[in-house]
Formats: sequence, C-alpha cells, structure tokens
Amino acid sequence: MNRFADIRRKVEAGEPLSYDDGVRLYESPDIHTLGELANIVREKRHGRVAYFNINRHINYSNYCVLRCRFCGFYRAYPKGADERRPPGPHPGTDGGYELSVSDMIAQASRAYAAGATEVHIVGGLHPKLPFSYYTDMCAAIRQACPHLHIKAFTAIEIIHFTRVAKPRLSIENVLTKLRDAGLGSMPGGGAEIFDDRVHHEAFRNKVGEVEWFEVHRTAHELGIFSNATMLYGHVETPAERIAHLIKLRDHQEESLRLRKSHFNCVIPLSFIPEGSDLSHLPGPSGIDDLKTLALSRLMCPNIPHIKAFWIMQTPKLAQVALDWGVDDIDGTVVYYDITKREGGGTTHQELSVDKLRRMIAEARCEPVERDTLYRRVIRNENTWRIVGESWEVGYDAAAEPIPGTSDVVPLQVSSSS
Repeated sequence: MNRFADIRRKVEAGEPLSYDDGVRLYESPDIHTLGELANIVREKRHGRVAYFNINRHINYSNYCVLRCRFCGFYRAYPKGADERRPPGPHPGTDGGYELSVSDMIAQASRAYAAGATEVHIVGGLHPKLPFSYYTDMCAAIRQACPHLHIKAFTAIEIIHFTRVAKPRLSIENVLTKLRDAGLGSMPGGGAEIFDDRVHHEAFRNKVGEVEWFEVHRTAHELGIFSNATMLYGHVETPAERIAHLIKLRDHQEESLRLRKSHFNCVIPLSFIPEGSDLSHLPGPSGIDDLKTLALSRLMCPNIPHIKAFWIMQTPKLAQVALDWGVDDIDGTVVYYDITKREGGGTTHQELSVDKLRRMIAEARCEPVERDTLYRRVIRNENTWRIVGESWEVGYDAAAEPIPGTSDVVPLQVSSSS
C-alpha cells in the first residue's frame, strides 16, 4: 500500500493522475488497493448509490460499409438487392437486416408501454438508407412516445450521415436536424482505442479520434449530452488504454469549461472475440475487467459516472465492480445484437428490474432508477415520472413481449444478382 502513497494523496486531494500513475496502477498485482482508490472517487461523488434504468436497445440494421476486425455484428450489403425498395425489415440469408421506421416505432412503443424511459438506437453504416430515414425515425418515435428519451447514433454514424445526406451536411447540421427531430443524447460507441497503431491494425477504415472528438465537441456545443466508451482487450496495450482515458478527461475538462453539455458517463466495453476476425485472441480476463473499470474511475474523475455494462462484463462481474469504482450497471436492455457474451447466443438479453435491484443491494449499495441524464425516476403502481417534472407516464409492466424473429421478413433480391 505504501508504494501508492503518492497516488493516494492525489486521489484524496482530487488531483488528476498522470499517465505514469495509471500505468503503475495497472501493472501492480494489488487489485484490492486499486479498487479501494477507485472507490474513494466513486463515494465522494455518489456515496453507495448505484444506478440502473429501464431501457430498450434497438439495432436498426447490421449492414455496414466498414469491416472492423473486432466486430462480429456487421454484414456486407447483398449484391443485387433491390435499391428501389423502401427501408423495411429485410434480413438476408447471412443474417443481415434493416428495419423500417414503422418497425422502429412499434418496438419503441412496446417498450414505452411497458414503462421504459429510454430507447438506445445504433446500427451499422448502411450504404443505402437516406439521412431522412434517421430524422424520420426520431420524429416518429418522439410523436408516438413523447417522454421516451432517444439516445441514438454513435459519432461514427454521425460522420456517415454527413456523407449520405444530399446535399452533404456538416456535423453541426446533422446533429441540429437530429436534435430538432427528437434526439435526446448520444451513446459513446465508436471510440475503440485512441491510438494510431491500434487504429491501423484493428479498424483502419473507420474514422479516428480526431473525427470522434469533433462530433462530441459539436454535440456538447449544441447542448447534446453524450457518453464515452473504450473497447479494450483486443490488440491494444494497457498503456494505450490509459492514454485513451486521459484524452477523454482532457476533452471533458474543456466541455465543462466552455460548452453547454458534456460526457455523462464512461463505459469501458470488454472485447468479446467470438465471431470477429480477432477470434484467436483470448479477450480480457475478469481481473483485467476490474482493473480497467477502476482505472476509468481514477483517470476520469471529472466524468460523473462509470458504467459496467453487464452485457459485456457479465452481471456477476458488474455487481463486483460496484466496489471497484463503478456506480452504474445500465438497465433492462431486453434486446442486444452487437455481441452475445457466450458466442452464438440469443439477441434476447434482459435483466428484470427485480434482478437489477437485487444485484445492487447485494453489493451493499442503494439501487436508484435513473433516466438517461441521471435524473431520478419515481414510480407508482402504473405511472412513472422524473423528479422535478410535472408530467407522468402511465404504463403496463407486462406489455413488453420477448422480441423474436417475427419482427423481420426476408430480403428481396433481384434476379440479376
């Protein structure tokens, strides 16, 4: 413990840790002291409160123009597919699909009727969908579900929208149009690792850190809150993870000082090799997960929340991580197609509210339901509201069906294919 006395002094004084501090902590086998230090920061901010939410993930399409080596989600758009058809649920024989705006409304409405406060929407970089598809989606969901928060579109998707829009639009134009259509905030995906070597090796065709930060900088200037992720455990080194976190911290410092909004949360995402071009890699261990979550809390004290996304780290490890600096374990999720933790699994990935509360209570924390912006949610038997708001939403907790393949129909491919 004495070998970290200098770091402990910084943590207790609220001083930022250096790159060398972070590397020292990661290289140490003393994971318990690391967790203790991370919890100093966590408990100064949140005490023993731990957050969860009732949400629903929707992936509008897994067709993508990119071929990132770490990704097992994307599918190549089929040659010969009828480009004249309207957007709709068209899964191909390879598992590719795209959903229509009406399908998105239906899924969001089912979640809203069941009491969800958030819908989380991301997808692949679809080569054919027009920009109007995304603005129409947001506007239609907002009309159908007035108080459902729309958290949608990674920075990489926003860059893609600037290119598919006709005429082309700036990042500010795209974000403004989406915000005006109903976008409430942005997830943090697409960050991967901010390092040129890692970028070249694992996702060379994807835009890099300059563009990622430009999108979030613009979002924060426009008053759009966002999150920040770090996909770890593939080809990067622990030192490169530390450098990534410091870049997030530096951006946050500027946003807090100069902009209307900022990052709400850092979400370290544990790489799952199965189904990707990097399937020969082992992926991170549980110890690696805990170290990375704790270091995210320590290296980014100016970002309010650290989330252990139970889909990626498993519910059991997310629960343990509540003593390693984590204060949020995400929510009900219900549907998730980006990864399946055990490989070849189902897209129905869900934890009940009772299970989430029990996980948090067993970790000696107070479970608090939040909305996307970390405002407390108050529920009665069949209504929910946000603390400080005068409106309330009625719901039926039994209204959300388990999603299945009935949401989609076969892709129509022309005879010339």
